[in-house]
Amino acid sequence: MATDLTDFIAGLPKVELHVHHVGSATPQTVARLAERHAGTTAVPADSALLAEYFTFTDFAHFVEVYLSVVDLIRDAEDLATLTYDIGAGLAAQSVRYAELTLTPYSSIVRGIPAEAYCEAVEDARLRAARDHGIQLRWCFDIPGEPTMTGADVTLEVALKQRPDGLVSFGLGGPESGIPRARYAGHFAAARAAGLRSVPHAGESTGPQTVWDAVRHLGAERIGHGIAAARDPELMAYLREHDIALEVCPTSNACTRSVPSLAEHPLPQLVAAGVPVTVNSDDPPMFSTTLNREYQVAADLLDLDGRGVAELARQAVRYSFLAAADKAAVLAEIDDYLQAFSCRSTATTSPIAGDHR
Repeated sequence: MATDLTDFIAGLPKVELHVHHVGSATPQTVARLAERHAGTTAVPADSALLAEYFTFTDFAHFVEVYLSVVDLIRDAEDLATLTYDIGAGLAAQSVRYAELTLTPYSSIVRGIPAEAYCEAVEDARLRAARDHGIQLRWCFDIPGEPTMTGADVTLEVALKQRPDGLVSFGLGGPESGIPRARYAGHFAAARAAGLRSVPHAGESTGPQTVWDAVRHLGAERIGHGIAAARDPELMAYLREHDIALEVCPTSNACTRSVPSLAEHPLPQLVAAGVPVTVNSDDPPMFSTTLNREYQVAADLLDLDGRGVAELARQAVRYSFLAAADKAAVLAEIDDYLQAFSCRSTATTSPIAGDHR
């Protein structure tokens, strides 16, 4: 049955709503870039050594390692190659649509002009659609840091460059010591320009960060948000206001935001009726994939194939796809479920019945 469910997940049409740009670089890509920049980086130029390099002691250590990989992206060609490869890799997992979190400031401060940055990722987006049939869209992410320079630059690039793929505005990086409220003006300006609000909150801090993201930033979805499980009032609010969490289970365990996968609060959130979507965050850094995250979620929630398909539908519903495109992906999921069920026997397949 486990093999059947794994096969089912592999072919299930999906969308990905929380996956980071540089954090999706494969070990082979990271090693190649590290070799290119040998002598100026601490990142190993050997893909076999990256597993150890990507073993994190806590969330702060994860951010430190992540930024060392960001530093390997030093020109527009690197950006275009990375972005196209991410699209191809997602398409190979049956992902039809992905909202990729980009942090343009991190590249601009390293010398890539804003216009060249946007041109590179847009070129990759169009080529990925042409070659692999995947739709990529962008969330421009403020890097949470003590100064406001990154926030100012990110908003300026979003509003002045406004690449065609840009749909949302986010806030990432460390949560501790970086109040969500200080970015209220930036998010208000982005929302006024038609961008959707999707800040990180409640990943490595408590429920108050989620409250602040909702109250001060107008969050429509929350990146991670797992600390909401500690606050029944907050879970009720998220349910009643239909604010979904972008949950990334393996990431949370690897960054020590939760003690272990077995202790992940996903079941509590679902039991409370909080809308959740399943995502991969920085998959190569955490030795995972979106398909693997669906398997993890199925294990945590004790789901069969129909339950997994409903997780996929939920992600579509909370995506920023146009209504007609949502309907098309939802129909594809339904057709896939029916076709897979027909290939399976009612007595042995986890696809045949309702949720266990």
